[in-house]
Amino acid sequence: MRVLGLETSCDDTGVAVLDTERGLLAHKLYSQSQMHAEYGGVVPELASRDHIRKLLPLVREVLADAGTAPGDLGGVAYTMGPGLAGALLVGASIGRSLAYAWGVPAVGVHHMEGHLLAPMLEPDAPAFPFLALLVSGGHTLLTDVRAVGNYRLLGESVDDAVGEAFDKTAKLLGLGYPGGPAIAAAAAHGTPGRFRFPRPMTDRPGLDFSFSGLKTAALTATQQHALDARTIGDIAYAFQEAAVDTLVIKCARALEQTGHTRLVIAGGVGANTLLRARLEELGGKINVRVHYPRPVFCTDNGAMIAYAGALRLLAGQKEGLAFGARARWSLMDLTAP
Repeated sequence: MRVLGLETSCDDTGVAVLDTERGLLAHKLYSQSQMHAEYGGVVPELASRDHIRKLLPLVREVLADAGTAPGDLGGVAYTMGPGLAGALLVGASIGRSLAYAWGVPAVGVHHMEGHLLAPMLEPDAPAFPFLALLVSGGHTLLTDVRAVGNYRLLGESVDDAVGEAFDKTAKLLGLGYPGGPAIAAAAAHGTPGRFRFPRPMTDRPGLDFSFSGLKTAALTATQQHALDARTIGDIAYAFQEAAVDTLVIKCARALEQTGHTRLVIAGGVGANTLLRARLEELGGKINVRVHYPRPVFCTDNGAMIAYAGALRLLAGQKEGLAFGARARWSLMDLTAP
């Protein structure tokens, strides 16, 4: 089966064509980061309008790149939630309309399930069951994954997602948007040890996260020191170290608790090279295999939606003629296809 995947949950317009036998045939991604950088974060109305402008041209380009005509498709998958309501409705309305016009089924995909299954696009795809760390601008959670649609929440952020904390700290330092790559670049020139920030909620049992205190520590440092290039690098270094340490500590606890020997890292923050290195180091110590998608598939993309949608379409799941969006949608609400 060939599936067209559409991703419009936030500020990236992603389109892909995936063949369940031949793999990923083509994909394209248009990022709105430059447009939103002027405002220091995503402006929902602007994001929705840009998805309207970009989605259909990208669909035409990706179908051509994949050598695929509409009649070759077996279905259309689109992100139904969670995310920005307006942005989601663009993808849902266009995806459902294309499926209707082409006479194929459509399926709405959970954005985080797409991220969780993104490592399946790689040659060394993990087998079930595994532990998953989902880290992005909107989510930070640890999940026990038994099968597609069979997820058990182990821990999540009680305040900011880690990606959101990166964005806000980058803004404090005048580093621009998106914050993750900007913090990492500045940290590369930082001095170890000048600042040390807290590793929130690591001094107590449990697998929940908190990043508001870490963000406050960074704010305090910016208020107490002149923000020259050296200090910006030093604060970025300390912030990244603290955020990564927190994630690694909680992953180690979750692996011990579940007994899993496979760890999946997904979401935009999963592209952070320090996080990958520290988790690989952890895995080597405790004999755990670490899996993650290539960096281009860590951020939002159509390929992960096409893959997750294909699994559900093959199982017979499909939407009715009506379409909708779910701005808030727990991953735990999903069931097996």
